[in-house]
Amino acid sequence: MMIKPIGANGQVTLGTKYAGQYVAIEEMEPGVWILKLGDFIPRSERWLHEPAFAAELDEALEWASTHAREEMNPDELERRMRDGDNRSSGPQ
Repeated sequence: MMIKPIGANGQVTLGTKYAGQYVAIEEMEPGVWILKLGDFIPRSERWLHEPAFAAELDEALEWASTHAREEMNPDELERRMRDGDNRSSGPQ
């Protein structure tokens, strides 16, 4: 257990070994906090970690690992997308 003073600016210093790291602070009740070190996902990237999308991403990565890369004219790709032609394309 560490005992640290809360400074006049409301901050507590944990030490330089924690400098630059993020902590989650959970207030259990007034005056009782739990601090956890961690890596946090920016709000703009959270959708990438939702279970439904993660499963689709895993499926797409698996498909990509078993299919050769295909060079394609961008106009042809646009035509295929517009016409719903999914030949040689990845998971839908």
